[in-house]
Amino acid sequence: MIPARHCFPLLALLLGACASTPAPPPGTQVSAAQVGSVIRPGESTRASLLASLGPTHKVRFDSGYEAWLYQLAVPGAGFEEIVVLLDAQGVVRKMRRRSHISGPAGEPIR
Repeated sequence: MIPARHCFPLLALLLGACASTPAPPPGTQVSAAQVGSVIRPGESTRASLLASLGPTHKVRFDSGYEAWLYQLAVPGAGFEEIVVLLDAQGVVRKMRRRSHISGPAGEPIR
């Protein structure tokens, strides 16, 4: 049997590893490369978006369609919203980009 005093450093190391790899938060920020390679209307699916980009904010409509929102950081200018429309079968139908430019207080200028 291993003495308890020898287990604490190992336990701390394991817990530290878990804490450093959290699940992506809602409103996941994505890179421009990911937007171009992962989000392809007519080809990409709900499963491929989740696997590549992670979970995010979404709105589900009565028709079964869903709108997913990601953010693309724009250095020095704020961010762009990436809105992805998925059909009832989970296939990406449309993608739109909308710019948000940050003002001096970090608030969006529209």
